[in-house]
Amino acid sequence: MASRHTCNHGPHCHTKRVIVYASRTGNVRSVIAKLKLPAIAIELASAISEPFILFTYTDGLGSVPLAVENFMQQHHKRCKGIIVSGNRNFGHAMFGRAGDLLAGYYNVPLIAKLDLRGTMSDYETIQQFYYSTWKEA
Repeated sequence: MASRHTCNHGPHCHTKRVIVYASRTGNVRSVIAKLKLPAIAIELASAISEPFILFTYTDGLGSVPLAVENFMQQHHKRCKGIIVSGNRNFGHAMFGRAGDLLAGYYNVPLIAKLDLRGTMSDYETIQQFYYSTWKEA
């Protein structure tokens, strides 16, 4: 099983640039590994105090996963953007709907909607947003 913590900055990842992610089936975790960006599983991010990008899956028929909802209620003010994984087989209205809901409710940009594990183009979009959001000092 892949590590739930892929950040190279220690067990609680206090880097100023991080992706907090939730993965149920492994699609999101697989994308995180391909992005090669600092990331931490949502279960390990409860004490995060720095800005982050949220990467979640869509639950059921377009719902926000409960763990993500609870996390965002506490940390939404530091969220810089949302990435969501979904499945186009559920139809246009439900595809990645968790991202639409979160972005709308918390007024943060929806960076990308990935069909399952996404494409290289999706990864480039995410990396571009990541680096443009946090330019090196």
